[in-house]
Amino acid sequence: MDSFSRGGLVFDVRDSGPADGVPVVLLHGFPQDSSAFDRLSPVLHSAGLRTLAPDQRGYSPRARPEGRSAYALREVVDDVLALLDAAGLPSAHVVGHDWGGIVAWALAGWHPWRVRTLTALSVPHPAAMSQALVHSDQALRSSYVGLLQLPAVPEAVLLAGNGAALRRVLRSGGLPPDLVDSYVARMQQPGALTAALNWYRALPYGARTPLGRVRVPTLHVWGAADAFLGRAATEATAGFVDAPYTLEVLEDVNHWIPELAAERTGELVTAHVRTSS
Repeated sequence: MDSFSRGGLVFDVRDSGPADGVPVVLLHGFPQDSSAFDRLSPVLHSAGLRTLAPDQRGYSPRARPEGRSAYALREVVDDVLALLDAAGLPSAHVVGHDWGGIVAWALAGWHPWRVRTLTALSVPHPAAMSQALVHSDQALRSSYVGLLQLPAVPEAVLLAGNGAALRRVLRSGGLPPDLVDSYVARMQQPGALTAALNWYRALPYGARTPLGRVRVPTLHVWGAADAFLGRAATEATAGFVDAPYTLEVLEDVNHWIPELAAERTGELVTAHVRTSS
């Protein structure tokens, strides 16, 4: 499949690897797209796994609804359910990075029968994140989130000068130049950056629907050099998982785990999938 639909929206999806392989859904974050997993997917394919990597809501050009409420967490989780249904999959292993990690946590918490295993890259359990915002330096690390929720201003700042500010942020994170150029080009498409920022602007809607505890086998991979997500929330996450839980710390890796630590991450995901299959 190269696309699926939900509610009049059409989502692009990369369905690759062995057609009869064990399915693994790959969910990207901001400001990425499914190409974030281009280095990780072949590692999974070599292990006999099939990958389905959608361009999520707002990132697929034909799935870019207006208004921040359209990007509430319930909506983006239901998009993944629609992907599973379109692929004829009662369940799958789910890997999520950044915002995709939040979607993966919520999917596992709200619909555990659809998730064989969860792998969260970088992102802690949301409840652990909430605790860390009060009891650690996480509030400082996350200060940019409030700025991104402002109307119009983030678009003007990030896209000025051919996306100079967005390029600086991505380059400082250690992303290779070709990926920086690709992600910035996608965000320069009409309405793309506003749609991506609406994930942040919709955060107040998610506050009314708590996630709760996760009861599926969980692998959490965190880069110790992550400037955005700190150790406090990472280490607290185990307390919100009522299932086998493994934390893997990549000491010399920053936030961009799928791109910069693809080989190691692929090995960890493969072992996690096989242990729980």
